[in-house]
Amino acid sequence: MNTTVHFSAQTCVWPTPDSLFSGLEKEFGFTLDVCCLPENAKCSNFFTPDDDGLLQNWYGNVWCNPPYGNRIGDWVEKAYREAHNGVTTVMLLPVRTDTRWFHSWVIGKAEIRFLKGRLKFGGATKTAPFPSMIIIYNRR
Repeated sequence: MNTTVHFSAQTCVWPTPDSLFSGLEKEFGFTLDVCCLPENAKCSNFFTPDDDGLLQNWYGNVWCNPPYGNRIGDWVEKAYREAHNGVTTVMLLPVRTDTRWFHSWVIGKAEIRFLKGRLKFGGATKTAPFPSMIIIYNRR
């Protein structure tokens, strides 16, 4: 098995699979996608890298599939803090239970849904080289 992709920075942008998003959309009724490219936005209201969703005020029911690079913890912390402003945020993240961001901002602070198997992101022909999870910061 070739594991080089596990340890490379070939990409940190993984477009949300439509099949996963549609079920979550039915459950949460998203009003804002805070981290997307214009061509893969999941909501009519969205922030692109030019807008920098980390600097914006989030509102309503938020969808967030952040870049999986070294700033992922910033996105998770932002979602946690926005929950204290009445925002519900649902995030698609790689399962990285060994990271500082997981222990600081997820465990004991968010609902965690581990996804069975591995996702096929965007138009990919193969599954991701990592497991994924949904985390939910609920304003309730």
